[in-house]
Amino acid sequence: MAETVAGVEEITGYWDRLGAGAAVIQPLGPAGWAPLYGMLRDRFGVTGVLDVAGSSEYSG
Repeated sequence: MAETVAGVEEITGYWDRLGAGAAVIQPLGPAGWAPLYGMLRDRFGVTGVLDVAGSSEYSG
């Protein structure tokens, strides 16, 4: 699963809900291509990638 969202509040909401019982592969944080990016594997074994579309909203 891959999801690109519009803002920091949206991604943190997804991260908090999907992260329950998940194994974090890449903690949510800044990346070269996105203000926030993270990867996790949920309790069903599905790997998910979340990132925020490039913007200046996140100041790190």
